[in-house]
Amino acid sequence: MSTVQGSPSTPPRLAPIVRAFPEPGRGIQQAYRELDLADTGTDAQRKALGDLNLLPRPWDPASLAQPQLRLEVWAWLEAVTTWLNLEYVWDVSAMIAPCWPQHPHLVHEIAVIADQRRRAGRALTSDALEEWHRYALPSFIDRMKGRSRNHCEEGHQDWPAKGRFARHVGDEQVNERRRAFNADQQTQRASRASQQPQGPQLRVVDDDLAVDTDTGEIVD
Repeated sequence: MSTVQGSPSTPPRLAPIVRAFPEPGRGIQQAYRELDLADTGTDAQRKALGDLNLLPRPWDPASLAQPQLRLEVWAWLEAVTTWLNLEYVWDVSAMIAPCWPQHPHLVHEIAVIADQRRRAGRALTSDALEEWHRYALPSFIDRMKGRSRNHCEEGHQDWPAKGRFARHVGDEQVNERRRAFNADQQTQRASRASQQPQGPQLRVVDDDLAVDTDTGEIVD
């Protein structure tokens, strides 16, 4: 067996050149198996799964109602973020902040990136993984850098938009939006009422006769 020889003064490399993508826990793997059956299984298999709309979707952590599944997905995403920072990040600005669980916008995106990388790694060709490298990962990093803007480089920072969000959900603004919704509904009703046809309407009952929809009389 041939080996790669280094210089005599260079110590042997004890770490692998690349590390495998982290696999999720058993509960999440079961969730993926059920989703695969829902997508490609027989009618009987799909029926056995119950309401397909209620199946947990690991790429959408909010859909995981069972506490154990949620804990598993957090553990998996923790492993994935560590793996991404180690395997793909060269410049410090592309690092996923260690406080990522305190940033919902990151949690949502990391879950999708992890799901897509898992699927790409299981494909029978390299096409999906090339797409992930070319589009999914760089786009995620660009969005993350644009949204975070280095706020958490030296430690987690408070949400810059917190004050504006408080105004968004304040009573004054909520009531103002509700008034706009109600006005739109009333406008739509008035528009539909004005478009209602006036006068007797005829409904054809055969080729020679019609029925007046107001009186019920048959008209020649």
